[in-house]
Amino acid sequence: MKTGKSYCIVGLVIFLILLTGCSAKERMSQDQKVHLTLKVPTLSHVTPADPEISNAADFLEKMTADYMDKHPNVTIDIVIFSLTDEDTYITDCFDTENAADILYEGFFNMAGYVHTGRVVPLDDIISASLEDDISDSMWAMSRTNGKTYMMPFTSTQNILVYNREIFRQAGLDSYISDDNTIQNWTLEDWETILDTLAGNRSESSFPMMMYAKNEQGDTHIMTLLRSHGSAFFDKDGNFNLNTPEGIAGLKWLAEGSAKGWFPAHSENLEILDSLKLFTNGQLGIYMANNASLQFEGLDIGYVNFPSNDGKGYATSFAIGFEVFDNGDPVKVATAKDFLKYIYETEQWLDYSSGGIPASHKTMEKYKNDCFMLNEFYANRANVVDFTRNNPNWRGVRDVFWMSVHDLLEGKLTPEEAAKKIDEECNMAIEEGRKNSKLHE
Repeated sequence: MKTGKSYCIVGLVIFLILLTGCSAKERMSQDQKVHLTLKVPTLSHVTPADPEISNAADFLEKMTADYMDKHPNVTIDIVIFSLTDEDTYITDCFDTENAADILYEGFFNMAGYVHTGRVVPLDDIISASLEDDISDSMWAMSRTNGKTYMMPFTSTQNILVYNREIFRQAGLDSYISDDNTIQNWTLEDWETILDTLAGNRSESSFPMMMYAKNEQGDTHIMTLLRSHGSAFFDKDGNFNLNTPEGIAGLKWLAEGSAKGWFPAHSENLEILDSLKLFTNGQLGIYMANNASLQFEGLDIGYVNFPSNDGKGYATSFAIGFEVFDNGDPVKVATAKDFLKYIYETEQWLDYSSGGIPASHKTMEKYKNDCFMLNEFYANRANVVDFTRNNPNWRGVRDVFWMSVHDLLEGKLTPEEAAKKIDEECNMAIEEGRKNSKLHE
């Protein structure tokens, strides 16, 4: 009897050890139902992998349905929101039953959530093969302090587009590419082109976009300010426009405004005003990305943002997934397992071809099926990091545009604008660093 009791105790101990050793996901799969909320803004997404897809929510519904079919104890609800209502659907829902467990969006907005301490690192679901399949630049955009807080899925790349017909009418045929090449012009070329367009325009047409009514489109203005060699940031990630190169970039904008390069009183215009002018054939040069390259009725050429070395600049927005910790480790483990499933399943990675895929394998598979995908993939060498994983990019954007507005209106000199931008933006950055909390 004594020996039998010992066997029972040992058996019980072994059972408890095995149970304790199970992962949260394994315990969940045995006896617990899990409900996840996946939130996504209204993002258009057209992919050759599936003609039924028109937006991000469409492919997420297919992914979640397949995962739930294989995991009957898991329910994943998709909540779609407008980008203008993001605070209401994300930060205002913290610590409520409506909180997001997974978010699919651009890192442009998601970077700020990392510093709330609620976004979990995802390095434990990244295999060696996946690490190799995604470029270092995409990983760099998705990491903070060496940890991966976003799984990059796809991306968009911002360049400039120009109206070939307006160029022809101004006698600028020699600058026009007849194919889909993403061109690069020297600063001398840019000034010749803009001066010529300004001298050959009608009263209702203008050479190039410009806007500073609000923060919308401000990243494009930031990219233009690199035109004379400014690195924009110092080695610590602080704004650094108060340099000869940064001041020269600001002077270029101010002089361009006086020379008629931009619509009159562009400081009072927003990006949508320039879009309307361009689509109406009243604007020579505008901005676009790989998801919005063709404008109905217009003959379009493509060019990078100007740089002093003539190589040109582009910017990139990584888009992917974040997992939030809402206090339930089983939910966190299940959300991470869902992402792991996506990245290990070729069918779901194929949907990243709706943009510039993060996966090299997916890119190779679809490079001939997406308009200009090859050109944009090759243009990655010209992409600059315009946020540097800033802990308070929203705070930066709240103040940056106001200095550009005052510069274009003539209230600030380029020197004064450079000093003011550095002071105010760096104050916002420092506030972000002070309040930053990273999930361990």
